[in-house]
Amino acid sequence: MSYQPAPIPTSQITLSADLVELTEKLATNAHDLWARQRLADGWTLGPRRDDALKQHPCLMAYAELPESENRYDREAATGTLKAILALGYRIVRPEKF
Repeated sequence: MSYQPAPIPTSQITLSADLVELTEKLATNAHDLWARQRLADGWTLGPRRDDALKQHPCLMAYAELPESENRYDREAATGTLKAILALGYRIVRPEKF
């Protein structure tokens, strides 16, 4: 049997401007979490991914990454927020952040 991905249907979900703003913060955070773990595991910045040398070209601040790399984290954050809403949860911006 082969794996058949079945993500939560979210095509009917539209994110508000506040949630689009949150998406970028979550994407940045996701990248920072990933990078922090890589660095803790001994990885360093390198010109290309090299598992043997533990080098990766994306070990830099999210804002410094090429847009193609940012898109990956942004799409994951967007998908997560849309799934939360599709499941019936509400996301409310706090009065003071």
